[in-house]
Amino acid sequence: MKYRLNRAVASTGFCSRRKADEFIQAGRVSVNGRVTVDFNFDVDPDRDHLEIDGKNLSVKYFDYVLLYKPLGVVTTCKDEYARRNVLDLLPDDLQHVKPVGRLDRDSEGLILLTNDGALAQRLAHPSHTVYKVYEVTVQGKITDTALNSLAKGVRLDDGVTLPAKVKLLDRADHQTIFEMAIREGRNRQIRRMCAKIGYPVLHLLRVGMGRLQLGLLQPGNWRHLTAEELQALRSD
Repeated sequence: MKYRLNRAVASTGFCSRRKADEFIQAGRVSVNGRVTVDFNFDVDPDRDHLEIDGKNLSVKYFDYVLLYKPLGVVTTCKDEYARRNVLDLLPDDLQHVKPVGRLDRDSEGLILLTNDGALAQRLAHPSHTVYKVYEVTVQGKITDTALNSLAKGVRLDDGVTLPAKVKLLDRADHQTIFEMAIREGRNRQIRRMCAKIGYPVLHLLRVGMGRLQLGLLQPGNWRHLTAEELQALRSD
């Protein structure tokens, strides 16, 4: 996989991307022995040799993992109660990644894990709009009015929630299933919203995050992101 020169330099941990731009502009960065001042020059970490002021740089490799978190697993790297956590589901060579965001123990579905701190910080920042999509099963036959309330926003103890996208999937006397997309990360937000309007959540499954989809992945399984998925995630 190729990276833009400024990102490749920053990926070594030598400096920030902004500082990398300054080094490149000053003519202090060389690729394969040749000074390069183009920020957008493509670099292949497996083939190209980077230097700053003649000092060799090793590109730090990033891993991007999509995991189906099962019920009962906590979204932490360590747990004080020794409960099973998301890293327990990954092999030894992926123990350096960390989850982006959280998914409570009683919920299941898509979790993104990475050691790319810059991307994780950008996705988690409140100013960045990445919708997280859930398949929600609640107790009872929910009304259209209640669904509209979820979409418009519900007043919780920590304030009114932002507007959400809600789509009915199935409605019966004993339970209702709908899809709900939110762009906030409040603790147990969907459970609290549904409880507030009188429909307790029976099951909560995260099926999407931005343009990432859980697809046919099974509980406890994981896979690396494709190049196309990674590019889409950076564009979201």
